[in-house]
Amino acid sequence: MSKKIRTVLTAPPILAVIYRLVRLYAATFRLTVENERFWLERVQSGKAVILCCWHQQFFAAIRHFRNYRSHRPSLMISRSADGELIAGIATRTGWDIVRGSSSRRGREALVEMVAKLRQTKLAAHIVDGPRGPAGTVKAGIIRLAEQTEAVIVPFYTTADRAWYFKSWDRFMLPRPFARVTLRFGDAFPVYETDTAEGFEPLRRKLEGIMLQGTRL
Repeated sequence: MSKKIRTVLTAPPILAVIYRLVRLYAATFRLTVENERFWLERVQSGKAVILCCWHQQFFAAIRHFRNYRSHRPSLMISRSADGELIAGIATRTGWDIVRGSSSRRGREALVEMVAKLRQTKLAAHIVDGPRGPAGTVKAGIIRLAEQTEAVIVPFYTTADRAWYFKSWDRFMLPRPFARVTLRFGDAFPVYETDTAEGFEPLRRKLEGIMLQGTRL
């Protein structure tokens, strides 16, 4: 994406239009949500939850995630050109955006996410973004959960009809009027890890759980 195009697309009036178009498009989905209540009750009781998904699948959840805006949830998004566009849409959906990623401003972003999650008790994380590799859980979500005593709740989106882009993650875009299912997995508790030997098995375990719900 050229600098000129990025400047146009991320101008507030254009972002507002793009957001409305995304909402209209997503409104055509025949959406079913599964296994949501248990983690909502946890948040409402004052315990922290981190929702997570693969980069491939997040678009189909945008419409429903607006329902969580009263919790003031936080979300880390990269400082890339694509991230600027996604951040503009997510902000209008009601999410509190922290800019950073594993490749740029990661440490500062993690500190900010920890502070926000301790306050609001709800955050979300794209575990293999923004550049992959696809199907690999990066370290950030484990660190975030450790420092906030949060449980991790994976979620998966599927569609009976969808396009898969020729991108690093095979990004999924449900077709108009597709039957879309948003399913939350079981809570994944993160214990305190003092050594790399303890951390890596935990990361791999989460990765294995999440790989069961993806199409790469």
